[in-house]
Amino acid sequence: MFQEKKIKFTRSRPYKKNDNCYVEQKNFTHVRELFGYQRFEKKELVELMNEIYVDYWNPLQNFFLPTFKLKEKIRIGARIKKVYDKPITPYQRLMESSSLSEEQKIKLSEEKRILNPFELKKGLEEKLTNFFKIVNEYNRNQEQSK
Repeated sequence: MFQEKKIKFTRSRPYKKNDNCYVEQKNFTHVRELFGYQRFEKKELVELMNEIYVDYWNPLQNFFLPTFKLKEKIRIGARIKKVYDKPITPYQRLMESSSLSEEQKIKLSEEKRILNPFELKKGLEEKLTNFFKIVNEYNRNQEQSK
């Protein structure tokens, strides 16, 4: 799957042994928060998870939910004070940056214009209900077959 989409698979950066906490932090906000800590073994579930991410979770997170960005850390004696930037959505961050061309910004604006956060949230909840129904059914069948 990674080869098809030309995604390089890494757990953390090379020669940075303390990186895993950052990877796990994103695993929590992007995976655990949505699906929990359970292991899913059914191929049907993986396809449904991918659909949930692509069609509901990613657009909701990127276009409508603001996030804090750490601006700086200030050491005051033995304490560290963290200063955060104002919370804005990843979409707004991209629109304010100079790293995108005008064409890309227009394309993103069009994508946001057709999205409805309430419909995304409703669709997400329906898909998650269906997802966990399949998980519970699968787990019941596994327990009965033992």
